[in-house]
Amino acid sequence: MSAEAFFPLPTPSRWRRFLCMVYEGILLFGIVFGVLLLFDFLTQSRHALFLRDARQVILFLSIGLYFLLCWRRTGQTLPMKTWHMRLQMADGSKPSWLRALYRYLLMWVIPLVFALALHFAAAAVHQPTLLLLIVFTPLSLFIWTWVDPDTLFLHDRLAGTRIVDLRPHIKQ
Repeated sequence: MSAEAFFPLPTPSRWRRFLCMVYEGILLFGIVFGVLLLFDFLTQSRHALFLRDARQVILFLSIGLYFLLCWRRTGQTLPMKTWHMRLQMADGSKPSWLRALYRYLLMWVIPLVFALALHFAAAAVHQPTLLLLIVFTPLSLFIWTWVDPDTLFLHDRLAGTRIVDLRPHIKQ
């Protein structure tokens, strides 16, 4: 069954979703800076490698909290509001806490799998410079959109969520 039967609002173009992700990344710089500043102050850290694993866990949790709070409250982060997009469930409702958490975790898995594949490919051909391509692994999220009939991300398809276009002038 087509997604149009369930979703009256269209899916934003890949280009708009990409630009929203870029804006999201810029916004996350501020969140990451603030969280790490607080972490360094509380731990009296004087070196970037001090408690490195704890830093990564704190960042993963704080970024996750940011997304979960935004998605659960309004279905939108600030960049999604700017680009007139919203995350919703198949029936048009806001995602539950568990569903939003599932989507957040899935968003990390796909690029990490591609990064791991790139690591093994670089080791297999003895070209460590291939690892420079790791900066493009977040774009792996878009690969599935060319296969999916509704141009959904794979993590949206698996989580039962969808990003919809809220612009009023879009013809349906």
